[in-house]
Amino acid sequence: MMLDIDKANETAFKRLMDAKPMWIDIQKAIDIIPGMKKNLILHSGPPITWERMCGPQKGAVIGALIYEGLAKNPEEAEKLAGSGEIKYDPCHHHQAVGPMAGIISASMPVIVTQNETAGNVAFNTLNEGIGKVLRMGAYSEEVITRLKWMENVLAPVLQKAIKKAGKIELKNNIIAPALHMGDELHNRSRAASYLLLAKITPYILETMDDLHNTTEVFKFMEANVHNFLGWIMSTAKASLDSCRNIEGCTMLTVMARNGTDFGIQVSGLGDQWFTAPAPVPDVLLFPGFTKEDVNPDMGDSAITETYGVGGCAIASAPAIIQFVGGTAKLALQKTLSYYDITIGENTTYQIPSLDFRGTPTGIDIRKVIEKNQPPFIDTGVAHRKPGIGQVGAGLVDAPMDVFKQALTAFVEKYADQLG
Repeated sequence: MMLDIDKANETAFKRLMDAKPMWIDIQKAIDIIPGMKKNLILHSGPPITWERMCGPQKGAVIGALIYEGLAKNPEEAEKLAGSGEIKYDPCHHHQAVGPMAGIISASMPVIVTQNETAGNVAFNTLNEGIGKVLRMGAYSEEVITRLKWMENVLAPVLQKAIKKAGKIELKNNIIAPALHMGDELHNRSRAASYLLLAKITPYILETMDDLHNTTEVFKFMEANVHNFLGWIMSTAKASLDSCRNIEGCTMLTVMARNGTDFGIQVSGLGDQWFTAPAPVPDVLLFPGFTKEDVNPDMGDSAITETYGVGGCAIASAPAIIQFVGGTAKLALQKTLSYYDITIGENTTYQIPSLDFRGTPTGIDIRKVIEKNQPPFIDTGVAHRKPGIGQVGAGLVDAPMDVFKQALTAFVEKYADQLG
């Protein structure tokens, strides 16, 4: 029987378009993420050992071990991290995603997003803000103090509110309008963050039992224009997981990096990783940093491009292209180039500057190879050394080698059905 790749891709694309992502809860990772253990640390990107981790990912592990009370200081944490007592696994192996270093440890509160259509759930951490933050490899006292406040104050306030609300629909109520308001939902989620705050505010007020804590939560959420990153990433993960393991499908389900390796997964090839060295972004640096400070590309947040926003929708966000050193013309060019390597146009997410054309969605490894055109990602950038944090933001192309590997594996797997 001949393999109908186009039909398989249509099935995947339909599942992606039919996904109904709902925010339903906030829980501690240990209580909700499948397979989570106290000595397990989840990380971004494909599988990696402590020895091969880049500087900022090691820094984030060090911070997580101090945060969990498993180490008293960075020296103790580093020794423990490499002792063999701590286990490591990709977030993607546990229905989760994590930005930049992607570290999720047992006590961290995670957003629970459900795809109502398929019934599956996905998880992501709450966003800390920018600068000296754990996801960028920082682990100073202020980083740990903030994480503890997020665990003990922010998360309980949000948990009570979302339980009162029951659920909040994310796709049509927040993501789609945010694209019309200047977001692309990867590096810029300012509008979406404020829309989320507007949606949850009545329920926060309705469940308020401490004025001081509630006020602090509002101040934090108002000041943090990256709040929604956790929700868009879990939305993308929950939606794309429903498209996995479709026989003969050449659509990407995962695109992720850990600062050492860049990896992809393809629907018709299941859980197999295809990896290559993580590239260094073309970066616009914060004052005081140089190109030599830049770590290679890192994070599960490329799930946004895999989902059809982020770089795919950068034409909607001229402000962010300026922030990463580009121009409005370049933003249009980058979005238009995505139409050549994707399966279809999104039926919900639209780009005003392209006469409300749907965002290019569903990266097809065949088209990437045929056009010799890698997907483009707009990304945050961490310092290559642990403990420092974010140094800027930039643009990066996925390495073509991972797509060549994947297409070769696809041909080998389906050789008998390809004629």
